[in-house]
Amino acid sequence: MAVVETEKRGQIMIIALNRPERMNALGVELRSEMAKAFVEFQESKELEVAIFTGRGRAFCAGEDMKESLERGAPGSARHPVPNPFMDNTLEKPVIAAVNGFAMGGGFMLVERTDLRVSVKGAMFEVSEAKRWLLGGYNHGLFANLPHPVATEMALGFRFTAERLYEVGFLNRLVDPDDLLPTAIGMAEHMLSLPPASRVNTVHMMRQMRPKVAPDLERLGVALHEHGDKSDLMESRKAFAEKRKPNFKGWLKPEDRYRMPTVESAGKKKG
Repeated sequence: MAVVETEKRGQIMIIALNRPERMNALGVELRSEMAKAFVEFQESKELEVAIFTGRGRAFCAGEDMKESLERGAPGSARHPVPNPFMDNTLEKPVIAAVNGFAMGGGFMLVERTDLRVSVKGAMFEVSEAKRWLLGGYNHGLFANLPHPVATEMALGFRFTAERLYEVGFLNRLVDPDDLLPTAIGMAEHMLSLPPASRVNTVHMMRQMRPKVAPDLERLGVALHEHGDKSDLMESRKAFAEKRKPNFKGWLKPEDRYRMPTVESAGKKKG
């Protein structure tokens, strides 16, 4: 059984993550096959709009914790297959059809899409605060969320599809049977536009997405190093063992009060 399934409907390509027994977690094989699907979509002369979805009760659960523990390192292992969807070289629109949980890396897949449809009751979470030394500070910015909501997101609170629809992160909220028909209807509307209008408008809208300022990106890099990095694997071990984690926090207790600043991070960069 393929871990990523594809289907072509005229100019529309449906890309479905198909590892339901692992909630479509982003293991090496799944990421490689997903990359191949988006390369095929990118290089096709006929396909113009992609619909990105999942099979089972999850859209994507994010990092494959089992593979991380087996490798002895957090995050995803590198693989040789380039993915135009992930490296921002894809010049065709992608519609997310979120069928269930979109957690961590799964949330990040959704936020890369241009339009988003979700089933009612789906759960979303930005998980960096639970797995790294810095929460996902940039996701609320990308989504144009109010600061308190962006802070809630960065700190790893879960959001329902209904809440994200209310704050404008999702375009449509539907029953499960209407998920793909609604996404296909949106794709067909886009295909009804003059081709140049569709392509140019998507390109322009992507240029208008908010971006983190360079000095704050440097501060983010410094904060990712500010703490006891053994906690990264401890968070994953505790998750796999279904127990409460035993976090250490900082290598030196005084580091708790020695926070990197925009200025200090800039000096280290220079």
